[in-house]
Amino acid sequence: MRLPAKTTLALLFCACLATVARADELTGTLKKIKESGTITLGHRDASIPFSYLGGASRQPIGYAHDLQLKVVEALKQQLGLPELKVRYNLVTSQTRIPLVQNGTVDLECGSTTNNLERQKQVAFSVGIFEVGTRLLTKKTSGINDFPDLAGKNVVTTAGTTSERLLKAMNAEKRMGMNIIAAKDHGESFLMLESGRAAAFMMDDALLYGEMAKARNPDDWTVVGTPQSFEIYGCMLRKGDTAFKKAVDDALVATFKSGEIDAIYDKWFLQPIPPKNLNLNFPMSAELKRLIAEPTDKSAEER
Repeated sequence: MRLPAKTTLALLFCACLATVARADELTGTLKKIKESGTITLGHRDASIPFSYLGGASRQPIGYAHDLQLKVVEALKQQLGLPELKVRYNLVTSQTRIPLVQNGTVDLECGSTTNNLERQKQVAFSVGIFEVGTRLLTKKTSGINDFPDLAGKNVVTTAGTTSERLLKAMNAEKRMGMNIIAAKDHGESFLMLESGRAAAFMMDDALLYGEMAKARNPDDWTVVGTPQSFEIYGCMLRKGDTAFKKAVDDALVATFKSGEIDAIYDKWFLQPIPPKNLNLNFPMSAELKRLIAEPTDKSAEER
């Protein structure tokens, strides 16, 4: 049946109004991304193998970065933006929270621990990784666990949960450690490798990443009873419910589809840049459970 011209125009007008209404319904980060056609992703430069600069182009790569890109792909579909542009913004342990809070960065997926203290400042996605905080040291150092650090120089990265734990341990047990807070993981490992520190405390997966880029990886070992178990999540601004749902939905879809297994294998069980070394870090039972039962709770809440 052929509709009168006026009726056709009226239907087209209603369709346009519906489209505008849907666009107007967007709020927060989703609205910002839709209107600008750009999403800004926070990344690290040395959090191997989660988020770091690699390859000839020195672009962000890594396990957490691949998961960010899964979110970007989902947003292209959700927002009808097939040409959605990605802008990268370098963050550090000290700047990542302020840059998310002030809107400079829309989403940060790296090696950021979800904990109760940080939840007061930012929101977290469902967990993307679970780690234990341990020690990297030379095999010949004589250090096998945390009590062996008494009276020694110990390095960790400033602004991390490891720094807080190490300081609390030092005060509570009166160990007489000289705690060095380096600006990033790369500088922390440099202090260890150069002999200025006897051990480097950090999340075990990151320690394996640092060991993989050492001049002689076989000289090093990861030791010690984990002082905490921590869950990494992607950071976003607090109170942005719609954007958080979009991020969570994209990550959960990646988990349920099984794509997460290929991403994990790529970064933890295969040779990776910069030296094409294999971390040989099999997926833990804790991470398998986190993937099977996604949650945005911190390890403290579980």
